[in-house]
Amino acid sequence: MVLSMTGFGRSEGVFEGKKITVEVKSLNSKSFDLNIKIPLRYKEKEFEIRKMLNDKILRGKVDCFINLETLTDSNDVSINHDLVKSYISELKKITSDGPDFEYLKMAIRFPEAVSTKRDELHESEWLLLTGLLNDALEKFDNFRKTEGEILKDDLAKSIGNIQNYLSQVDPFEHERMVGVKERYRKTLSEFDHIDETRFYQEMAYFTEKLDVSEEKVRLSQHLKYYDEVMKTEDFNGKKLGFIAQEIGREINTLGSKANHAQIQKLVVMMKDDLEKIKEQTLNVL
Repeated sequence: MVLSMTGFGRSEGVFEGKKITVEVKSLNSKSFDLNIKIPLRYKEKEFEIRKMLNDKILRGKVDCFINLETLTDSNDVSINHDLVKSYISELKKITSDGPDFEYLKMAIRFPEAVSTKRDELHESEWLLLTGLLNDALEKFDNFRKTEGEILKDDLAKSIGNIQNYLSQVDPFEHERMVGVKERYRKTLSEFDHIDETRFYQEMAYFTEKLDVSEEKVRLSQHLKYYDEVMKTEDFNGKKLGFIAQEIGREINTLGSKANHAQIQKLVVMMKDDLEKIKEQTLNVL
C-alpha cells in the first residue's frame, strides 16, 4: 500500500469558553522531523503530544500547530497597584524632574507589576485536546491515503511505460547484430590477408560483449518487483527507492551496450520515466 508523506489534518473544539484548534501537516523527509508550536498552557504535555505525533506519522517533515483562542470576555490580567506605586516612589527618589507617566512606563515593566491569572490544566481539557489531536491525525492519515492512491497510479503508469519500451527492444536485436557484422566484414574486406578463424572468434567475443539479454531479464524482474512491493507492502518508500536505483543501473547498461539508434531512443524514454519514478518515490512513506 502506498502512502504519501504529504499530509494535512485539522480539528477544532471548544472547552469552557476557549476554542482549541489543532493543525498537522507534513512534506517528505528522510526521517521524522517535527516542528511544534503550542500555547504555554499545554507546555507540560509537550512530550506526550510529540510521542503521539511520532507514533502515528513515522516519517516526514512535520508541522504541528495548536492554537488557543478565548471566546468569552474575561479579565485574566491584573495590575499590582500598590507595588507599581512603590516602584514609582522609589524612582522619584533617584530623580524627580520627569513627568509621572514616564515613571509609570518604567514601573509597569518591573517584576510582578503585572500578573496573568493562569488556572491549572484539568484532565477533561487534556482529554479534549488529545481527542482533537487524534481526529486531526485521522484526517491527516486519510489525506495521505488519498495522495498515495494518486502516487500509486502515476508510478504504475511509469513502470508500465518502461516495461513497454523494453518489449520494443526485441525487434531491433537481430537487426543490430546483422549491422555490426556487416560493418566488420566491410572493414576487413579492405585487407589482403584475413584469418577467418580469428575473425569469427573476434565476432563471437564482440557479439557476447554487446548481448543485452541478461540486462533485459534483470530489468524486467526489477520492474515486476517494484510493482509488487508497491501494491503489497506498507511503509515501502525507502525500499522502492532502492529498487529504482537497480532499475536505473540496468537501463544505463542497456544504453551503453545498445549500439543502435532506435534502442538508444527507447533507453532515453526509459530514463525519462525513471526520473519521474525517482521523484515520486521520494514522497512515498
